[in-house]
Amino acid sequence: MNRYPLWKNLIIAITLLVGLLYTLPNFYGESPAIQISPLRTTAEAGLPLLQQVEGTLKKHGIINEGTLVEGNSIKIRFADTDVQIKARDILQSELGTYYIVALNLIPNSPEWLNSLGALPMYLGLDLRGGVHFLLQTDMDGALTKALDRYSSDIRSTLREQKISSAGLDRQDSQLIIKFRDEPSRSKAETELKKIYSDLDVRTQDTGRDFRLLVSIKPEAQTRMQSATIQQNISTLRNRVNELGVAEPVIQQAGIDRVIVQLPGVQDTAKAKDILGRTATLEIRMVDDESDIDAALRGQIPFGTELLTERGGGAILVKKQILLTGDRITDAQPGFDSDNQPAVHVTLDSNGARIFKQLTRNNVGKRMAILLVEKNHAEVVTAPVIREEIGGGRVQISGRMSSMEARDVALLLRAGALAAPMEIIEERTVGPSLGADNISRGFNSTLFGFLAVAVFIMLYYRAIGVISVLALGANLLLLISLLSILQATLTLPGMAAIALTVGMAIDANVLINERIRDELRNGLTPQLAISAGYERAFGTIVDSNITTLIAGIALFAFGSGPVKGFAVVLCLGILTSVFTAVTVSRAMVNLIYGGHRKLERISIGTVWKPKVIKR
Repeated sequence: MNRYPLWKNLIIAITLLVGLLYTLPNFYGESPAIQISPLRTTAEAGLPLLQQVEGTLKKHGIINEGTLVEGNSIKIRFADTDVQIKARDILQSELGTYYIVALNLIPNSPEWLNSLGALPMYLGLDLRGGVHFLLQTDMDGALTKALDRYSSDIRSTLREQKISSAGLDRQDSQLIIKFRDEPSRSKAETELKKIYSDLDVRTQDTGRDFRLLVSIKPEAQTRMQSATIQQNISTLRNRVNELGVAEPVIQQAGIDRVIVQLPGVQDTAKAKDILGRTATLEIRMVDDESDIDAALRGQIPFGTELLTERGGGAILVKKQILLTGDRITDAQPGFDSDNQPAVHVTLDSNGARIFKQLTRNNVGKRMAILLVEKNHAEVVTAPVIREEIGGGRVQISGRMSSMEARDVALLLRAGALAAPMEIIEERTVGPSLGADNISRGFNSTLFGFLAVAVFIMLYYRAIGVISVLALGANLLLLISLLSILQATLTLPGMAAIALTVGMAIDANVLINERIRDELRNGLTPQLAISAGYERAFGTIVDSNITTLIAGIALFAFGSGPVKGFAVVLCLGILTSVFTAVTVSRAMVNLIYGGHRKLERISIGTVWKPKVIKR
């Protein structure tokens, strides 16, 4: 008799029921929405903000399809994108610069499914639409920045150790330190090798002076490049979060490139501006003692730099960086005492200590606050230090608009890029093209499934119907697993689903043909069913393991779309083995297992060779 125990049937039934529940959200689709988040990290998006937003929309006659408070943001659903964009513009003007109002998409699945944690799969850029950027990191700029930092540190070290030098200069990818005598150089070499393990220190003698050539070791450069990419990815992720983008894809591509995909983003110009900008904050001292006219004629004093002050003329600024944006913990747009747009910056404890000491030691002198974007430095303001400033709060103001103050605050708050990045490739996928891709992918899977189903049912009759039902259960479980894992479905992923349909039926064909073989050998139908499943199991496992190994290799060594294809392929292999061996066997048992004297089973024509009598 072919029967499963009750507990095994219950496990199969519960598995299919759970699969159905977690597959359902994918059929409800998504609605255009607006996400509102407070600009200040300490502020909360609660009931007062929700009431203000609903009142604003009602005043302008805009009807929403529902509101949702999720985390520290409010999401408002609308009927179509036209109403969504209109509402976004109104809320931006009404709420001011203290809130981020971003376009978004939210699922239409009912609340009872959401309460069970049943969420739809994420859709990739090629299915939802959005924008794709490929950014390249300026590694030469990162090396230059590191050398400048080491230059400042080496000067401080030589001063602390009371080692006199004749100057320090940077030439290409190395620093040149000049000394007047051999003992000073030897002492400096010992100290630098002891303190800076990442630096390669070599000696060089000329006819006029004694020199140390300092460069960054190759292994240290490799570590620095890796750290630079990782910091840039982290910074880009912070900036994307500020934009309010759902399910962004930010990943490394090669040694010095980063892929950024923003599904559902419609304001691509804003996204490009925020991602491409590299605003960093630097505080330096102004050199008021040197002759500015001589500097304009090209005679720039050593250790200074000729820059432009915003809205003003040229200004000489010392190259030594006293404080950078790395010490920033928060940055918010606001207004200064003259009611002009400004950015209020909060420093961490170490930064506050440095800034306090800086202002105490330079009372009466001018301090320059610079914004550096893509290696272009601009002096925003250069105030005179009137008194010691404690508390770790710095105000940046100087001929900027409210929108610019908000953008600068966002960039400083999200963090500075470790090295400048340039957008070298940009692709935009419209929502209509994404919907067309979904339709084509769905139709290809559907038609492939129907073609396989018709053939199998005609060829194997009733057993073929059971194989088709098992194939449907396989698709059900595969989609539910992708939803539970919150995997991102792309066009290659849809291709993997279609491929899974064709591959999954192989296991059922093996089982069905094995049952036919046992019937040809003269076994009774019940024994043929039992032997067919048991003897086909080993072959099924072997064939799927080889494919699984290939899928794991694709996931391990591939990137982007290849990884998406590999994830769906591997999950499809696991679900196809389960449904072909277990689910189909359970259905066969329910139909045929209760018959004690089973005469025949509907499995198509069982060909038997003719016996030739001699």
